[in-house]
Amino acid sequence: MQRARCRSHPEPLSLLHCFGWLISNRYICPKNVNKKTENRVSGLRIAACSLFLILFVMSACGQGSSGADAKLESRYLIDVPTAGIIPHGSLALDLDFFQNGGLLSGLSLGLWNRLVLGISYGGAGLIGTESPVWNKTPGFALKVRLLDETDFVPAIALGFDSQGKEFYVDRLDRYAIKSMGFFAVVSKNYGAWGFLSFHGGANYSLERGDGDDDPNFFGGIEKTIGPVASVLAEYNLGMNDSNRDALGRGRGYLNFGIRTSIGGGFTIGFNLKDVLKNQQDASVGNRTVRLEYLRQL
Repeated sequence: MQRARCRSHPEPLSLLHCFGWLISNRYICPKNVNKKTENRVSGLRIAACSLFLILFVMSACGQGSSGADAKLESRYLIDVPTAGIIPHGSLALDLDFFQNGGLLSGLSLGLWNRLVLGISYGGAGLIGTESPVWNKTPGFALKVRLLDETDFVPAIALGFDSQGKEFYVDRLDRYAIKSMGFFAVVSKNYGAWGFLSFHGGANYSLERGDGDDDPNFFGGIEKTIGPVASVLAEYNLGMNDSNRDALGRGRGYLNFGIRTSIGGGFTIGFNLKDVLKNQQDASVGNRTVRLEYLRQL
């Protein structure tokens, strides 16, 4: 697994300004949006970007998790976990921005260089004119590193995560992308013009309101591009999201992403999800943004 050292990037604001373009309205397409509403949404986005910039300037000793210079491990690809953890006494804040003004926030704590505990909560409609729709319950996560990576053995981790992705579907008692539930994952890193990492695992979600309770498998790769950036690809087979009453259509979830450390402990990622259109047609996939902040307590 790869790790990252403190560094800065000269143009963090230009990346943060991309939020409004990258978050898609994949499931709800507002009609007759007037200029006043448009300005209000733009104002909220600018305010959020300004807040992140202020936090960036105030943070002088945080660490990022992408690129060949990284010392901190990647804890996830896009939606699926890796065997990566954060060091003892480290705190991680994750913000996921998704369609319909959605935001999912998560807080994780590293303990004993073996254990990560996390809690998360969010909802849809938090940005825009719609009434907010909060998730049914907070999400809880736990990951334990069983084996550290060696030259010949991958890192191995077991865990549980009750937090699904994107909006909550009341009639099916599940998230649009089901939570991992119980999972096992392995990760192996190789030196190749930077680093090339492979990840794979299996999971069993407790979100079974749609009647699909099959076990599931997932995998992905991560390649560093220069000292601060990484490109990502993952495939979730979606075996637990493919029956008649489920949201998926049996194609699985193919996701791509790019992330870069922008200094001050921040890493920003831009994702293109469900490229195979497993759930619903989208011209260029479902576009989301993730902001990560890591700091040693």
